[in-house]
Amino acid sequence: MGTALVYHEDMTATRLLWDDPECEIECPERLTAALDGLRQRGLEERCLCLSACEASEEELGLVHSPEYIALVQKTQTLDKEELHALSKQYNAVYFHPDTFHCARLAAGAALQLVDAVLTGAVHNGLALVRPPGHHSQRAAANGFCVFNNVALAAKHAKQKYGLQRILIVDWDVHHGQGIQYIFNDDPSVLYFSWHRYEHGSFWPFLPESDADAVGQGQGQGFTVNLPWNQFDPELVLVSAGFDSAIGDPEGQMQATPECFAHLTQLLQVLAGGRICAVLEGGYHLESLAQSVCMMVQTLLGDPTPPLLGLMVPCQSALESIQSVQTAQTPYWTSLQQNVAPVLSSSTHSPEERSLRLLGESPTCAVAEDSLSPLLDQLCLRPAPPICTAVASTVPGAALCLPPGVLHQEGSVLREETEAWARLHKSRFQDEDLATLGKILCLLDGIMDGQIRNAIATTTALATAATLDVLIQRCLARRAQRVLCVALGQLDRPLDLADDGILWLNIRGKDAAIQSMFHFSTPLPQTTGGFLSLILGLVLPLAYGFQPDMVLMALGPAHGLQNAQAALLAAMLRSPVGGRILAVVEEESIRLLARSLAQALHGETPPSLGPFSKATPEEIQALMFLKARLEARWKLLQVAAPPP
Repeated sequence: MGTALVYHEDMTATRLLWDDPECEIECPERLTAALDGLRQRGLEERCLCLSACEASEEELGLVHSPEYIALVQKTQTLDKEELHALSKQYNAVYFHPDTFHCARLAAGAALQLVDAVLTGAVHNGLALVRPPGHHSQRAAANGFCVFNNVALAAKHAKQKYGLQRILIVDWDVHHGQGIQYIFNDDPSVLYFSWHRYEHGSFWPFLPESDADAVGQGQGQGFTVNLPWNQFDPELVLVSAGFDSAIGDPEGQMQATPECFAHLTQLLQVLAGGRICAVLEGGYHLESLAQSVCMMVQTLLGDPTPPLLGLMVPCQSALESIQSVQTAQTPYWTSLQQNVAPVLSSSTHSPEERSLRLLGESPTCAVAEDSLSPLLDQLCLRPAPPICTAVASTVPGAALCLPPGVLHQEGSVLREETEAWARLHKSRFQDEDLATLGKILCLLDGIMDGQIRNAIATTTALATAATLDVLIQRCLARRAQRVLCVALGQLDRPLDLADDGILWLNIRGKDAAIQSMFHFSTPLPQTTGGFLSLILGLVLPLAYGFQPDMVLMALGPAHGLQNAQAALLAAMLRSPVGGRILAVVEEESIRLLARSLAQALHGETPPSLGPFSKATPEEIQALMFLKARLEARWKLLQVAAPPP
């Protein structure tokens, strides 16, 4: 299992043969820049590289009409003037004598990637292709797109593998109307797109790009223009456009490349991690290369770099999300329980509202001389020598661990670490003190960059004291922000200052707030309630706090099941770049060791099981906290609604 990279150098053959300012940005250098970036960072050699093969005419016919396929095939024999005349019949398209070959390779690459993922040859992958595809329709080229690569991949997955639920996520800055048209009445494909719209004044200038376009017939509710976990997809296809990235002349937005790493990792908890990404737009060569590298690095399982800047949503983003919720509520149980936020009237112009959907400044132009330093700051870091380590005092626990996870039988304590453990000797039994030393070694390894994350066991009586010592150690090591997610009977130490420690306790029957940095909530008993807790509270708090370190403690009576613990750990990886130390009381480690280690190691967490709606009590607890905390933690305003 690994990550596939599907590519063929022939896809660089097509280029514009006449002057056309609108089309000249779709050039062969887009692919070579992305591939060079992957090679320079050693990412290509870590992938399973597949040479793309042409899609057959029968395969193209899964989406496109025979007449249109024949028309594109005819371009192989046309001269320059004839190609120019044919291109002008379509919107923002150019043809070349090699277009048919290149477009068949692009479509074939997407199909090969689906085959590789669904046969288990790889876990996920990226098809590095051109021409792009998401604007192409059944019988028409459009917006640089000839054949609809992602739509063909979805049809192929349905026909060959019998898939019944496919999620297509389209994060290109332009609406992929071609995919929307193709699956408009198909309830087996959920199409989720977010894009610049500007009330129809941004290309492709279509009213059906707005939030009230929800599909037709049996497909109503399966087009989302702004993924619901209720859908539970079997495969995730990504129309991976990078034209919203900083410096792009088409998108004119300022999304930094690391944003795409976080988007990718958030999708990895769906469909068992089966993700097939296919390149769409992206026209600033350096920004495109950086963004592609970020996505591939994440698909390979590397930690996500930090998101810099203030984590505060803009008003226009709230308005857009509320519009989508309103349009989709009739079709999704998960939205019908939501209490929508009350929004004040926007003070932004229509153009500014749409520009700022990703929370960026409406001043979009970025000078070339200021762009390179911004991109140079990105953390394209190599993986630590040890990805995930486990220190357990429970016999046989190592037998439960997945491959690639190191079980530390013993640790040599550094003098400083040993002295730190002795300072707290009075709080521990002798055997617990030895364990504490090992746990402190793991913490130091994470903070030194030698270990990405770790799991450690303690006795039930020592869990709270161990967590207290770990917090103090983090602060002594100059960690500025530590997020503690404590489950079960664990109380926050009394002498902790608020600003540097965010303490969330999941326990008991009632939600409670001691301060803006210390609060508790019950552990939901339904899958819907648990998803709401993670997506609606834990994740936005973690992103808003921007921690240097996450301590996840499972104390006495924590109540977490395997899948719940794994999902919680997996979701916490993104905001902190994977730097998590999970402390688990001994009674639970045999049950949780494997799934928890897999999640921290970057593998997909197991399913939570059949979907069950959140109870009124679970919704009430979540809304109680959100209403009182969102004044300080702004991302709670855009958190996922309760299922």
